[in-house]
Amino acid sequence: MAATAVAKTKSTETFVDNKRKDDIRMANIAAAQSVADAVRTSLGPKGMDKMISTSSGEVIITNDGATILNKMEVLQPAAKFLVELSKSQDVVAGDGTTTVVVIAGALLKASLTLLSAGIHPTVVSDALHKASIKAVEILTAMAIPVELSDHDSLVKSASTSLNSKVVSQYSSLLAPLAVDAVLSVVDPAKPDIADLKDIKIVKKLGGTVDDTELVKGLVFDKKVSHAAGGLTRMENAKIGVIQFQISPPKTDIEQSIVVSDYTQMDRILKEERNYILGMIKKIKASGCNVLLIQKSILRDAVTDLSLHYLAKAKILVIKDVERDEIEFITKTLNCLPISNIEHFRAEKLGYADLVEEVSLGDGGKMVKITGIKDMGRTTSVLVRGSNQLVLDEAERSLHDALCVVRCLVSKRFLIAGGGAPEIELSRQLGAWAKVLHGMEGYCVKAFAEALEVIPYTLAENAGLNPITIVTELRNKHAQGEINAGINVRKGQITNIMDENVVQPLLVSTSAISLATECVRMILKIDDIVTVR
Repeated sequence: MAATAVAKTKSTETFVDNKRKDDIRMANIAAAQSVADAVRTSLGPKGMDKMISTSSGEVIITNDGATILNKMEVLQPAAKFLVELSKSQDVVAGDGTTTVVVIAGALLKASLTLLSAGIHPTVVSDALHKASIKAVEILTAMAIPVELSDHDSLVKSASTSLNSKVVSQYSSLLAPLAVDAVLSVVDPAKPDIADLKDIKIVKKLGGTVDDTELVKGLVFDKKVSHAAGGLTRMENAKIGVIQFQISPPKTDIEQSIVVSDYTQMDRILKEERNYILGMIKKIKASGCNVLLIQKSILRDAVTDLSLHYLAKAKILVIKDVERDEIEFITKTLNCLPISNIEHFRAEKLGYADLVEEVSLGDGGKMVKITGIKDMGRTTSVLVRGSNQLVLDEAERSLHDALCVVRCLVSKRFLIAGGGAPEIELSRQLGAWAKVLHGMEGYCVKAFAEALEVIPYTLAENAGLNPITIVTELRNKHAQGEINAGINVRKGQITNIMDENVVQPLLVSTSAISLATECVRMILKIDDIVTVR
């Protein structure tokens, strides 16, 4: 008996063991799918929100796929791909972060079926690549060109993006706001680039989201320095942004000065006073009457004494300006930051009609600078909210809306939403698969079916019967109604373009190409090697 067993093992040793490679692949796909399923319920206007509780006890309520995945602690290496995937979609398009993960999950599921049928992973991967290129072509053919002057279309696409968020009831306010913000920072010299760094979102607790406004100018979430009766309002302001400290100098090394009598002490204080007065005289001589002072680490940027003298010189002071805000401020005010008192000249100042401290209803205060001369192409958005969770979510939603408008600036095409493009893709890829030969056609057909996951999930999240809806949708598209999609409000299938549910072409095309890229990467992996 033993002899035959030995003989058996001898005869099978010539084969390579493929079991492990399949297992690794299955494990990777299963892990990635579970991540995709975790965010699937938050897709679409009727999607659920996730409550994320971090280890530090902070609670975040969000509907944004990228935020959810970013905060999730994913341990499995392949599942981390999906987190990176939603991040890259966030960078490229800004919206559709949930969509891209859901599509990737569906494609993985389809590949799993193909793999278990014995098709080689490389064949599956190549077929996927071809299908994605074809899909982008189909989407581009469906798209409708849009002009930046067509304000309504831009607002429609921004409000579609906002509809799936917690703050969807405010989309009528936030969507036009996002469009105006982006259009105001587009440089006519480079018309297809909009840099979102030029839009500063300032969050201030209190009020409701209705109080959110677009400010032509600068907003600081700070009070004016009130020490020694400082001013709180200045008209015809000449603004200096300084990066040095108005305080007595310190030595570079740690040492102590021993004072033996009062005259020496008086001399020290007198020197300090003269030093500060000398600085303030130079500042006053240049005609400056508003100072923005950068935060300093090494020593106090301003002392009580210097604030007292600044108040006497009738100069309004805003202190503790963050270092990373300096660039934005100087660009907006069209001035130069001043790093040394010797360089304080009138030509480095910015000019504005009014700098004032505004009191908000709930005791909070903030500083607004309006009527800036030769203002740079920047804008500020002041977001209000009744609690921190709503405020953070409003900021994230606004960011998504801004990204959507940015997509339209860089690639001026619109496409229908509501699952219409996905069904159309599924139909056309299915037809194309019949033309292809061999395994490829079989693979493309499977991927075409996988794309139906988006309309299916949309219907499911809206509490409709997904099978009926998707079948009806296919029927409509087969009859040539390209823009038929799911209207979740009415719970039936309508022409989505009439309902104003539109999205930028870039969101859809990047979602498809990024998802396929990610799935191909997962398919190509056949072993995990841990290195100590």
